[in-house]
Formats: sequence, C-alpha cells, structure tokens
Amino acid sequence: MIHKLSDVHPSAKIADQVEIGPFTSIAADVEIGEGTWIGPNVTIMDGARIGANCRIFPGAVISAVPQDLKFDGEKTTVEIGDRTTIRECVTINRGTKAYGKTTLGEDCLIMAYVHIAHDCILGNRVILVNSVALAGHVEVGDWAIISGLSAVHQFVKIGNHVMVGGGAMVRKDVPPMITAAGDPLTYAGVNSVGLRRRGFSNEEIRQVQDIYRIIYQSGKNISQAVEVVKSEFEGNKTAQEIIDFISSSDRGLIRK
Repeated sequence: MIHKLSDVHPSAKIADQVEIGPFTSIAADVEIGEGTWIGPNVTIMDGARIGANCRIFPGAVISAVPQDLKFDGEKTTVEIGDRTTIRECVTINRGTKAYGKTTLGEDCLIMAYVHIAHDCILGNRVILVNSVALAGHVEVGDWAIISGLSAVHQFVKIGNHVMVGGGAMVRKDVPPMITAAGDPLTYAGVNSVGLRRRGFSNEEIRQVQDIYRIIYQSGKNISQAVEVVKSEFEGNKTAQEIIDFISSSDRGLIRK
C-alpha cells in the first residue's frame, strides 16, 4: 500500500491499510491511523498526528514549521481527527510553545488551497471552503462553515454552527449559531437552515432567534443584552452556550 516512489522514513508509525501515493514524503516523527489514504506529492513533516480513515490529496503540506518569527524550533504537533479530508494544496502549520499544537477535529472537510496557521483549534465537522486563510490561534467551533476566499484574523473565535459568507474579512469574534456576511462582517441572522439540518427543533430555533434579537436588535449594548438573556433564559442550555462564548471573547463580537 506504500508506493515504491514515495519517501517514507522507517521511524514513521504507519498503521495497517494506509495507502501512500508516489512522490509523497513522510518524515520520521509522524503517526498515521488505519485506513488513511494519502495521495501523490503530499509532504508530511515531523509532528504530524493523523487519525484513521482520513484522505489527503496531492500538494498538501502537513506540519510544516510555523510562519511565526517567535518560533524557536520547539517540538510541537499537528493533530488531525478521524475521517477528515484535506484537499489539494492545503497547508497546515504545527503549533508553537504557546499552545503546543494545531488541532483539527473529526469529520472535517478542508478544501483546496486553505491555510491553517499555527496553534489553530478546529472542532468536529468543520468545513473550510477553497482558499480560506486562518491566522494563528484561531478557534473554530463544531459544524462551522467558512465560505471561500475568507480570511480570519489571529486570535479570532468562531462559534458552533456558524456560517460565514464568502470573501469575508473576519476581524472580530462570531458567536454561535448565526450567519455572518458583508464588509465589515456583520450579524446576518440565525443560521436556521443549518440548525434544522442538524436536528434542532423549531422551538429551539425560535429560542435562538429570540436570544439574538436581544443581543443585536434591542438597542442595548452587549453587556446589558447579556444580562437580559441571563434573566429571561435562565437554565437554558443554548442561552448559556451563547453567554459563555460572549464572556470568553477577547476581540469583541461582530456588529449588527
């Protein structure tokens, strides 16, 4: 299953039923899970930890050293969850001493020409469309979709179930379960279609809409709106997720 024209270091830990195409290079400190397919002309460098049943397409470069002048050769990793697909010419840099690793969850789809910088943390079932660029330390929640040609500023957080429109410049944090579009990037409503596809009931979606009416359409500032949400949705799990996200925001939220 390992092509004779590939260059696989004998110290690399390759599980059973892994297929490696020609002209692919795999360094010594690499681990690849069972059933993963790696196409031709892929470069996998030291520190890569790739799960089971992943697919990595030609031209991808996994676990190159960070494009960060503070990086000083420390031992760090890229960790990719099971069943994640990495399409053509994707680049994923390993972590720095800040976090120690760059992480992608399970069942992600990373489309062609995406760049994921050092210390990024991606959840499960994330989709990054063609030519998305994530700067360092970006966090992306489960089920989030970032549309093509978008760029995300360093340290930005994007919540669960978010849909970011194409060509976006994401400079501020994007709270969970919404759509965001425009320049500057703004709140464009609740991601009701995505939530419905993922099993949210109509009542649950209405609650999310009510929460964001308070946050973005009540005329209150964010701090005031959060207090109202706490009062009106006490004990509500979805409301608490949104409140926790806002409370942890360092860069501030996108505007209405």
